[in-house]
Amino acid sequence: MAGPRAGWSAARIVALAADLVALIIVVWIVLDLLDANGSNAVVQWFHDAATWLAGWSIGIFHLSRHWAQVIVDYGIAAVVYLVAGHALARLLTRL
Repeated sequence: MAGPRAGWSAARIVALAADLVALIIVVWIVLDLLDANGSNAVVQWFHDAATWLAGWSIGIFHLSRHWAQVIVDYGIAAVVYLVAGHALARLLTRL
């Protein structure tokens, strides 16, 4: 019989999902800062996914430098997903 710590718990799944979402956003930040080819299908996928995931944080601040704008717009979302996801995972482990 499996105990509460066996296999994939809900907390692990939530933490992994938060990590995956943040990773997608960070990959997009790096691709944008490295001026990746926007017509490439992989680059476009990361752009679309990150923009959808971070849509709520884009434009909160207006900065004059493109690189700073990208880091702030998408970085806020990545940090919020990580913090909220791991906080929820910790809460789930206590249940």
